[in-house]
Amino acid sequence: MGFTGLARWINAPSTGLELIRENIMRNHHGQLRGRWFLSVKSYRSTLGSIPGLQVHSERSMCTLTMNENVFVLLEDPAAPTRADIVTSAQNSQTTDGQVFPVPPHYRTTFLTLRPPGALEQVLHQLRARWIPVRQTAPGAQRSQGGQQLSVEGFVFAIGNDWLVRVGHVVLAGGAVKGMLLEAEYLPLPVLHSQTADGTSELLSNLLTSVLPNIREAKTVAVTISDSQWEEVLWDREEEERQLSQEKAEPEDNPDNIYVFGDEGLASEKKGDWIGVDRDRRSAFLIIGALKSEGIL
Repeated sequence: MGFTGLARWINAPSTGLELIRENIMRNHHGQLRGRWFLSVKSYRSTLGSIPGLQVHSERSMCTLTMNENVFVLLEDPAAPTRADIVTSAQNSQTTDGQVFPVPPHYRTTFLTLRPPGALEQVLHQLRARWIPVRQTAPGAQRSQGGQQLSVEGFVFAIGNDWLVRVGHVVLAGGAVKGMLLEAEYLPLPVLHSQTADGTSELLSNLLTSVLPNIREAKTVAVTISDSQWEEVLWDREEEERQLSQEKAEPEDNPDNIYVFGDEGLASEKKGDWIGVDRDRRSAFLIIGALKSEGIL
């Protein structure tokens, strides 16, 4: 798996998938590799229905099923972000070493679960106060089961270096809400963009080339900065484990003949674009794009 980029064709016609398929296979000598299917659901909490409990705003939860993994994005508007807490702790740090209180959770929590369907079973068994938010086409009958939104399309290979995924965004009632396009550059598992919004000229050029030449086509790049992604990837248990390891490490001894001199170098970090981490980032970008447009 490699470095990926995502784009939205907001006003794609119903024939958009076939137009892109023809363009890729004719002009890029691409090959069809299979189907691309994602299932997306959204929920909201009902904590406000609990007698005597004051809730400023309800929480939201979106799930995206990709192959055998389910990526879950929980958002609590009343909770602070981790960046807010870090800034407040630095500003209010006292000389006596008082520890700044850490909230039970932050505004955004991003989880990876498996197998598909397990989350719904847990919510049902615990009688959790979450209800699905059904997304249907205007005037269509509300769906009582299955996914609320899906991405349906194809996966293409261009040479040995590129994978391109394209698909329609389809509501439960059958209405099409544009398209999603994802390009994956296989030779590079990691690529840190120099731009503030995290866009890559390499991927942008490829995605632009596979789009058909249609006037008034509205396309936008879906990106996330490194600082935003660090906020999403934060893991409380992992951070506490690292802090405990740092405290347990002995102080440097300049006379130690077994010191190699590379202890201060940055250690290897888990790649953002390898294995399930690539799917995590892709899922987060897709959910964010659909939420920003009000589709979720």
